[in-house]
Amino acid sequence: MGSLKRGLPVKSVSAREAKYNFGKLIDTARAEPVVIEKHGRPVVVVVAVEEFERLTGQPMPERQPDQSEKKN
Repeated sequence: MGSLKRGLPVKSVSAREAKYNFGKLIDTARAEPVVIEKHGRPVVVVVAVEEFERLTGQPMPERQPDQSEKKN
């Protein structure tokens, strides 16, 4: 387990574990930040939308559907 600047414990998982347990990653990230590591080095952090909005001070933009999602 890693830690953020403030010394709070953070869950860390390998990229492989994140890939094969994506649903669990999402569930965990909704409760606490999750550091994804590649070759033992942290590369990204997954956080809940609410935490992202708090950190950026801006609401998430409304999502636009992809061409493949549009109904005829």
